[in-house]
Amino acid sequence: MGETLVNLLKTVRGHIATMLIAFLAVLMCVSAYVFLTPPKYTASAQIIATYNSAQENGDSSDIAQQNAGGTYISSQIKSYPVLALTEVVLRPVIEKLGLNVTVNELADQLTVSNPANTAFVNISAVDKEADRAAAIANSVAKSLQTVVEDDLYVNGSKSPIKLTVVQKATVPQSPSSPKKGLYFAIGVVLGIIVGVFAAVLKELLSTKVEETSDVRGIVKASALGSVPKNEVLSGTRPIIITEPNGPVAEEYRRIRANIKFLQADKVPDRGQLLVISSTSPSEGKTTTVINVAAVLAENGAKVLLVDADLRHPSVAHHLGIEGSVGLAHVLSGQMSPVDVVQSYWKPNLHILPAGKRPANASLLLNSDMMKMLIEQALMQYDYVLIDTAPLAVSNDGIVFGSWAKGVVLVAANGICRKKDLEESMDALRTAKVPVLGFVFNFANPKKEHKNAYYYYYEDGARRSTPRRNGRKH
Repeated sequence: MGETLVNLLKTVRGHIATMLIAFLAVLMCVSAYVFLTPPKYTASAQIIATYNSAQENGDSSDIAQQNAGGTYISSQIKSYPVLALTEVVLRPVIEKLGLNVTVNELADQLTVSNPANTAFVNISAVDKEADRAAAIANSVAKSLQTVVEDDLYVNGSKSPIKLTVVQKATVPQSPSSPKKGLYFAIGVVLGIIVGVFAAVLKELLSTKVEETSDVRGIVKASALGSVPKNEVLSGTRPIIITEPNGPVAEEYRRIRANIKFLQADKVPDRGQLLVISSTSPSEGKTTTVINVAAVLAENGAKVLLVDADLRHPSVAHHLGIEGSVGLAHVLSGQMSPVDVVQSYWKPNLHILPAGKRPANASLLLNSDMMKMLIEQALMQYDYVLIDTAPLAVSNDGIVFGSWAKGVVLVAANGICRKKDLEESMDALRTAKVPVLGFVFNFANPKKEHKNAYYYYYEDGARRSTPRRNGRKH
């Protein structure tokens, strides 16, 4: 029960916008009904039935007669609520008040009751006009009195029952409906129920990840950062070069800081191997690994970025560098690493492109030569970053991940399918390769990074600038 409630709260939190929209929609419908529905007024009159003992022998003290009269009243008064709604009672009311309604329509405006074990008859009338509601209630009470006392008995017999109006209807000062407080309370409760249902329904129908919580729930790892979509990232230079003081560059610096806390095996005097992959293509994996490499180099670390996605090499294209020769030539023995590794931006940032696509990519990447190349690189660099093929394309990421004791996943908002991510996780668990952390790509800036932080500008001044929801980068 407790776990179910926790999962429900997580679902609602993950789709809080959907819940709020549904809640507000219900509340607006209730409000529209309350304010657009014409008010109605209710007025009530009350009459009492007594036994007219004088018609027998004038002796009102005859106890037996009084008891018989009480029994008679009890049997008769139960029919008065029905009698009050008949044509014989309501037709005179319509004519007297000049109402433009039928007998049935007037009957629908009335509520007539006889409280149990009493001789009272309560008559309530509902109308759009307060004074007319009171007039109708009083007229019906008077007409019922006339019918019972004068019209029910023929041959000049006097009615044994006398009706007396003990409470005339007064003009109501406030409408009886709609009851705004009650309707708004119902609207709030109904809005919450519909909102939760909408959030759960969206979760069930949603096939792609939309927030970091979606990814975290599947991979069971922490988010290293959330990068919003930015046109500058599609250029041929890392964001740390083109917009070093922008919020996206700051987000990559946050990723850099979090990388230091990854639970990967670290050996003294040896660099750290970071294997970065994604579940499917087009999730921004290569853009992420390039910018992570640049931000690590910005901090003074010696970094080697290896494009190991031999099936679809793109690092050289993204950086605008020569990519015709590279890793494929080294693994096939045609060239040495020193011949193909290129320096980029800073002396401590080196790039090893993939080179031309080989026919035997899997064989080359799983070779002893590849493992030896990585081992040698880890002795020379602080960080070795491997850009691998998506896990849905090949198991290269799993192989490299076993060498690095884990992988870093890139999951893109609106692109990464939950089912595919779950299948990738199954494959990683089978190979006993953990996910060290993930980068949530194409994040919605309205949902991510709501806290303010400092930006640094070229003039050296530090300015505190709050990041507002929906701000364009």
